[in-house]
Amino acid sequence: MGVKPTMSRHFALTYDYRCPFGRIMHDHVVTGLRAGADWDVTFLPFCLGQTHVEEGMPDVWDTPQSDTGIEALQFSISLRDNQPNVFLDFHHRLYEHRHSGGGSLRDRRILTSFISEAGGDADAATSDVDTGRPLQVIKTEHTSFAESHGVWGVPTFVMGDAAVFVRLMKPSFGDATVATTTINRILDYVEWPEMNEFKHTRIPN
Repeated sequence: MGVKPTMSRHFALTYDYRCPFGRIMHDHVVTGLRAGADWDVTFLPFCLGQTHVEEGMPDVWDTPQSDTGIEALQFSISLRDNQPNVFLDFHHRLYEHRHSGGGSLRDRRILTSFISEAGGDADAATSDVDTGRPLQVIKTEHTSFAESHGVWGVPTFVMGDAAVFVRLMKPSFGDATVATTTINRILDYVEWPEMNEFKHTRIPN
């Protein structure tokens, strides 16, 4: 435990821009990656709206207009798959927009402006979203990991056969050392099968 890794660490991490704890965790991950952390990260879309669909009601994939977060997820997946050099900036900016400014996740003008500001092709991303491809990707990945690993929320780390839901209380505040150390510590615990549950009974001071 705590030994500095000597090779790239591979993990997936779920996200939905509505989740405040997702914002904190992804802030650490993005800050670490920007500083050169040796991680191979798959950003895994997970629609929280789908987890609250009542039995007998249509899935979010069939009625995307009813969900407040699915539009943003679709644009992010378009960038993840087709413009990966733009994804991190868009991803971090959108989380901050939502949780620092209470901003909308449904306004295409805002979403496309963030893409352009990150140096991406907003028209290409919009065209991709309009084909329905990103929505299908979200459906497939959300459903696949829910079934294979029992994933039920955000943020969840997936490493091999293990899936672990983790909450952090504070973002990195731009400190790359804090971010990298924090994520590597979490990965150590994910890889330690004897640890099944560890939860404070109250929020520490």
